[in-house]
Amino acid sequence: MELRDYITVLRKGWVLILVLALVGVAAAAGFSLVKKPVYSASAQVFVSTETSGSASDLAQGNTFTQQRVLTYSNLVSTPIVLLPVISTLKLDMNADQLATMVSATAPTSTTLISISVNDTDPVQAANIANATSQSLTNVVQDIEATDANGSSTVKLTRVKQADVPSKPISPNVPVNVALGLLVGLALGVGIAVLRETLDNRVRTELDVEKISEKPVVGGIAYDSKASERPLIVQVDPRSPRAESFRTLRTNLQFLDLGTGSRTFVMTSSMQSEGKSTTVANLAIALDSAGFRVILIDADLRRPRVAEYMDVEGSAGLTDVLIGRAELEDVAHPWGRGNLVVLPAGPIPPNPSELLGSRSMQELIERLEGQFDYVLFDAPPLLPVTDAAILSKKASGAILAVASGKTHKGQLAAAVASLENVGAPIAGFVITMMPVKGPGAYGYGRYGYGYGYGYGNDEEDGAAAADAVRPPKRIGRKLNALRRAER
Repeated sequence: MELRDYITVLRKGWVLILVLALVGVAAAAGFSLVKKPVYSASAQVFVSTETSGSASDLAQGNTFTQQRVLTYSNLVSTPIVLLPVISTLKLDMNADQLATMVSATAPTSTTLISISVNDTDPVQAANIANATSQSLTNVVQDIEATDANGSSTVKLTRVKQADVPSKPISPNVPVNVALGLLVGLALGVGIAVLRETLDNRVRTELDVEKISEKPVVGGIAYDSKASERPLIVQVDPRSPRAESFRTLRTNLQFLDLGTGSRTFVMTSSMQSEGKSTTVANLAIALDSAGFRVILIDADLRRPRVAEYMDVEGSAGLTDVLIGRAELEDVAHPWGRGNLVVLPAGPIPPNPSELLGSRSMQELIERLEGQFDYVLFDAPPLLPVTDAAILSKKASGAILAVASGKTHKGQLAAAVASLENVGAPIAGFVITMMPVKGPGAYGYGRYGYGYGYGYGNDEEDGAAAADAVRPPKRIGRKLNALRRAER
């Protein structure tokens, strides 16, 4: 993943990250409130050695004392030292339990021993520390070697008495809350990155570009009421979703397909990706711009165009291909412009053979001479081969990709099915784009977004749509055409 991918992940998963960060803070605060406070008291003992006073004896005695200090610090947690403490203070515990509360340290190059005790009772912590230091002094005096007079050569003196602590050392609420926040943030970021890494659905234009070099020629915003008003360009021409279809129209005008014809097959990887409504609205948008357009329902298995365009669909493309009817008899002029709709007609037993027949090739050549744009609504690529066969006869195929629904593997397989038969791919249209978030419609290059409004004249809206900047690849083609005109 690149840096921009991580930024996108953070922007998409900020809610999850924030929630986990708050959970971490709450858990740390709760732990700090529930946990009993622990107090620490510390006493300090000085270790000295009896010598004759000569320089050599002093040096030897100092070395001896430093070596002994390490031994004495280890003695602190042994029963020989702790049992007298338990007896003196009448503690309700054994030596092993007390040893977990007591610790001793000996700073390097010193003859000091620090004895620390941690306890939930501050008074008891101080008493244990003082009693332990006294017990250690007594034990060392008993077990160490003595001189000729019977006195111990090593002497321990308590130089610091343990005082009753006023503040607990644990829990440290600010530190715990900070750690809880960091852990929550790290967990949130980790889950967001993992979710993005494991997500195999196409969501943005970047996902499409990783699968194919062909351009993304448009993006259609998600509309929860799309099933109620599929022809949004006709019903609500000033809506942002209608604007996205005019943007698609503009981008198609500047596609350099290497041929003079403008025959497009609209298809998708799987069903329910919005291809039929997309091609129907695109046809209306092209018609409103003054182009001669014919919309043909080439989905001879599950036709939908007649239903969307509200025309009679009992006769259509099937009848024309088998020679049972003429094109003029089954095609329906639509609206007040130059749009013609050719429904699918009766469902044949051999759709693939009909779409790949010589009759279809002749029909396409005939239509290209009569119309500026010939648009086919074809079945999905993965379930059947109809769209791949038809796309080979057209100027190019346009793949509808449902954002958040189409799997990357499905899109890759659909692209491969077209490439395997040598069918040209004109581009991709991302449908059902979210209206909020980093990958939302209007966030990037596809339109002005939901805050942009038009004037009172519908033609002004269409003109604004034609002024939208096309994608980079299309923009380069447009610049080349302009240079040629000069």
